[in-house]
Amino acid sequence: MASAEIRPLLERAEQADELIHQLKSQVAALERDVQSPSSVDEELARLKTENSELKQQRVHLKRSIGEEEAKTVPRMPSVVVLVSELCGQAIRAAFPDLVEPPVLVLPAKKGADYQCNSAMTITKTLKTMQGKSVPPKDIAASILKHLPANEVIEKAEVAGPGFINIHLRPSFVAGLLKDLVIGGVKPPAVDRKKRVIVDMSSPNIAKEMHVGHLRSTIIGDCIARMLEFVQHDVLRLNHVGDWGTQFGMLIANLKEKFPDYKTVSPPVADLQKLYKESKARFDEDQEFKKRAYNDVVLLQNGDPDVRQAWNLICDVSRKEFDKIYQRLDIKIVERGESFYQPLMPHVVRDLEEKGLVTLDEGRKVVFVPEDTVPLTVEKSDGGYTYDTSDMAAVKHRVEDERGDWIIYVVDSGQAQHFKLVFSAAHHAGYYDPKFVQIDHVGFGVVLGEDKKKFKTRKGDTVRLIDLLDEGLSRAADKLKERGRDKELTEEEMKAAQEAVAYGCVKYADLSHCRINDYVFSFDKMLDDRGNTAVYLLYAYTRTNAIYRMGNIDRVALRKQADRVPVSLEHPKELKLGKCLVQFPEVVTRSISELYPHYLCDYMYELATAFTEFYDVCYCIQKDRSTGEIIKVDTGRLLLCEAAALVMAKGFELLGIKTVEKM
Repeated sequence: MASAEIRPLLERAEQADELIHQLKSQVAALERDVQSPSSVDEELARLKTENSELKQQRVHLKRSIGEEEAKTVPRMPSVVVLVSELCGQAIRAAFPDLVEPPVLVLPAKKGADYQCNSAMTITKTLKTMQGKSVPPKDIAASILKHLPANEVIEKAEVAGPGFINIHLRPSFVAGLLKDLVIGGVKPPAVDRKKRVIVDMSSPNIAKEMHVGHLRSTIIGDCIARMLEFVQHDVLRLNHVGDWGTQFGMLIANLKEKFPDYKTVSPPVADLQKLYKESKARFDEDQEFKKRAYNDVVLLQNGDPDVRQAWNLICDVSRKEFDKIYQRLDIKIVERGESFYQPLMPHVVRDLEEKGLVTLDEGRKVVFVPEDTVPLTVEKSDGGYTYDTSDMAAVKHRVEDERGDWIIYVVDSGQAQHFKLVFSAAHHAGYYDPKFVQIDHVGFGVVLGEDKKKFKTRKGDTVRLIDLLDEGLSRAADKLKERGRDKELTEEEMKAAQEAVAYGCVKYADLSHCRINDYVFSFDKMLDDRGNTAVYLLYAYTRTNAIYRMGNIDRVALRKQADRVPVSLEHPKELKLGKCLVQFPEVVTRSISELYPHYLCDYMYELATAFTEFYDVCYCIQKDRSTGEIIKVDTGRLLLCEAAALVMAKGFELLGIKTVEKM
C-alpha cells in the first residue's frame, strides 16, 4: 500500500506513462503516413520533442518515487556511515575554511575497529590551497579535539603518521545486536529504490550449458540477490542465443537427417552434434549453404514449418537449462535475441535519421567518439548482428523496461564490445548516464588444476550437468568419510549433500575476485578447513547444535533480548559482536563495487570469529557425569542467535542453502 507521500507521485508517473504511450502511437501513425510529407514532418518533430520532454518528466518522477519508497523500508544502520558522520563533524569544526573536506573512514585491519585517514589528504590540501605546512599528526590531533560527544565511539587515538584509530563502545554494539535479534537482519540504507536489470547466464539454444556459463550464472544471481535484499526492483534477464544463421544451418540439416523435425526435436546432446555437423557442411558445401540461408529467411518471415521446428528446438533446450537452474536455485526470465529481432529495423532507421550511420563496403556501421573500431548494425546482405541486437536491448531496457541500472554479467573478453555498445547507445540518446547507470561486470575464466582452460581429459568443454553430478558424488563421499551417513537421516543426508555440492561450487567461484581466473578443484572446495563453503556451513550448523543441546526455542529466545543484554564481556564475544555489526557496510560495498568476494571474505571472517567464540565461550554447560544442564547463559545465546541470523542471510545472498545438521 503506497504511503500518502508516494501516492500522488505514482499517479503523476502513471499519467506521464499514458501520455508517452499515446504519443508513441501517434508518432508511429505519422511515420506510416506518406500523404502529406511536409505537414507530417512538422507534426512528427513536434510529437517527438513532446515525447522526449515527457520521458524526462517520468525519469524525475521515478527518482522521487524511489526516494520516498526507500524511506518506508526498515533499515539496519551502517556503522561505518555513523563513524564517518562523526568524523565529518569533527573535521568541519576543526577546519571550517575547507570546502567539502575529505572524510575517509575504513574498517581497520588491526589494532582498532575503524580508521580515519583524512589527515594526510588535508595536509596536502592546506599546502596547495593556503600554503600552510601542517604535519598530518597535528591535523589528526585537531580532529580528535573536535570529535563530538557520542554513544558510538569509546576511544579514538592518533597512530602512525596521522591515522586516527577508532574503537567502538561495547554498549553501542550490544544495542545494535539487540535490535538485530528482535527485528531480524534488515537491509542497509539506499538513496532510492531503483529498477535494476541484470543480464546473466545467456546460454545458446541447441547447445548444452557448459562450465563457461557457470560464472555468469552464479555471479549474476548473487548480485541480483544482494540488490533484491536492499529492496531494489530487480529483473534478471537470460539473453539466450536463439536467433541467427546457425538456426538456418541446423534446420536445413534436420530436414535431411530427422524427418520428424516438425513434430519433435532431438535431445540437446544430439542437437549439439548436429550443429557441429551443420557448421562443417555450411563451410564446405555451397548447395547446403544456400539451403541454410533460405531457411534463415523462412524463419525470419515466419514460415510455419520452420518456425515450428525452431520452437521445438528452443523448448527442448529450455527444459535442459531449467534442470540446471533448478539445481542451482536460479530464478531468471528468458529474453533471447529473437525478442529483439522486430526492434532491430527501427533501431537502424533511428540511427540513420540521427546521422550516425556510415556505409562501409555495403555494411552500415556506427563509429563512436574516441574509437576507431565501429559497430556493424547491418551487414551487406541486409542481416543484423550482435551489435544491432545489443543496441536494441539497451534501448528497450531503458525505454520499455524503465531500467535505472542495467548490469551485464558477461566474461571480460567482451569488454571492448560492450564499451562500444554503451558508448554508441549514449551517443544515440538511448540513455543518459546522469539518470541511467550501465555496468559491464566482467569475469575471468575457469581453469583446470593444470592452470589451463578447464577441459575434460579428452579436451572437450566440461558439461555443467556433469560438473554438478560430480559435485554431488564427491560431497556424498566427503560426508560418509566423516561418518555423517550414520548420524543423519536419509533426508538430512540428501539435504547436506546438495548444500555442500552446490554450495562449494558457488562459493569457490564467488570467493575469488571475479576479474581473475580461478582454478577449479573439488579437493580444495570440499576441504573443511580454510575459506570454503564447507567450513562456513559447519560453523552455521554449530549454532543449531547449541540450540538442540539446550532444547532452546529460538522464537522464545529472541523475546528475551528486551530484558537480557547481549553478552560482550569476553574478548571473543566482543570480537564476534563487532564483526556482526559490519554486515550492512559489507553488503553496501559489495553492491556498489559489484564484487561478491567482499561478502565471501566477510562470511569467512564471521565464521572464524564464531568458531573462536564457540570454542571458549560456553552458552550451555552440562554436568559431565549426569549430562544434566547446569547453566544456560542467555546473553551468550543471544549473541549466538545474532550470528546465526547474519550467517543465514549471508548464505541466502550467496545463493547457498543451509542445513540444520551436517
